[in-house]
Amino acid sequence: MNIEKTVRSLELRGFKVSRFATGEQAADYLAQALKGQTVGIGGSKTVEQIGLYDKLEEGKAFWHWKLPGDATYASAASADTYLTGANAISEDGEILNIDGRGNRLAGQLFGHKKVYIVSSVAKICPDFTSALYRARNTAATENALRFPYDTPCKIDGKCHDCRSPQRICNALVVLWGPMMGMEAEVVLIDETLGM
Repeated sequence: MNIEKTVRSLELRGFKVSRFATGEQAADYLAQALKGQTVGIGGSKTVEQIGLYDKLEEGKAFWHWKLPGDATYASAASADTYLTGANAISEDGEILNIDGRGNRLAGQLFGHKKVYIVSSVAKICPDFTSALYRARNTAATENALRFPYDTPCKIDGKCHDCRSPQRICNALVVLWGPMMGMEAEVVLIDETLGM
């Protein structure tokens, strides 16, 4: 994995990139940057592992993992800023995410002043093909293990492009650049985090 090439590629695509040695440093940076803003958070083990939610202003962060319900999804969708993780990032600067409900994908695409994509450098892949493989066969299959669903990937750890009614990977978004009218910053962490 070539981290420097990835950073250059992301920047050439229009993403701002911030890099931190630890998740704690990244969480402190984000908490400071998000002061005074409402913040929507999509499902992200990385965001959870760095402890960011507890550092955000009370009453201004909306995360369905902390407060389940439709009202939380709605507040997250209309927040000033949106935080999400990445399932994979190619060295060419493509950011891939798979989702079942779609809130996490929608949050990256529209409705916010800025989106932050928080990712471990361990999710960097040499090219688009390997990034797609990682998103489907590492991130999605590990994510499926968190739920009490009966999907084939839970048996052998491989994506089967199944038609299960409990499928959690219903859509894929590839960011080739920030969406028009919305800033995007990739926060890279030099630790192995997330799925």
